[in-house]
Amino acid sequence: MELSIQNYWNNRAKTFSQKINEDMNSFKKETWAKIIKDKVADKDKVKVLDIGTGPGFFAIIMAQMGYDVTAVDCSDTMLQEAKGNAELAGVKVNFIKSDGEELNFQKESFDLIVSRNVTWTLKEPEKAYKNWFNLLKEDGRVVIFDANWYLRLVKPELKEEYEKNMELAKDMGHDFKINERQREECENIAKNIPMTYKLRPEWDKEALTQCGFKKIIIEKDISDSIYTEEEKIAHKTTPMFSICACKL
Repeated sequence: MELSIQNYWNNRAKTFSQKINEDMNSFKKETWAKIIKDKVADKDKVKVLDIGTGPGFFAIIMAQMGYDVTAVDCSDTMLQEAKGNAELAGVKVNFIKSDGEELNFQKESFDLIVSRNVTWTLKEPEKAYKNWFNLLKEDGRVVIFDANWYLRLVKPELKEEYEKNMELAKDMGHDFKINERQREECENIAKNIPMTYKLRPEWDKEALTQCGFKKIIIEKDISDSIYTEEEKIAHKTTPMFSICACKL
């Protein structure tokens, strides 16, 4: 991953960590645990890879669920936050520095691969998905949570609605934990990333099928389950979708 992008995520690590700690103490912890559990095959022991763990939200939740968790991120600062958060939570997670495309694990190592808000950042998403497929055991699954975060850069009508919704959410007291300089920096990064220009999750379904996944289940909008009322308004033009792709 480019150094400028790594630096961006390094600089966002503290506020991301604050956000996930708030989420850990809200309804979101149990909600996400249920969402993940519902997508996992019934096994006594589940070996999981959390790609783009950030400050460790999913990794910690899954470790508390009894899973054997390995979590990767490209940002040193994010990993520092994740390790601290896991220690505070009293759970064991194997944290490793790596991006989402070049993953140095043995083939068929994991029962489950999970990623949230990761694919949109990838330079070579098809390559990443093929790699993820190879890392899964024979009956493994990949679960992806993401959104068309920057489709508004392509569609002006979305940009206008997005800006109105952001102002409304702000008036309701929503704390975005991002300043204007960081917002502009992230938009500039998005302009040079291929996924900004794809319509998802339709693109993902095709790409995952090409990789060899046999069954793909998509929920186009899970916002009602995971967001507060303010967040639902803020993300109205970017609803989060879920994808569960099964190797068998």
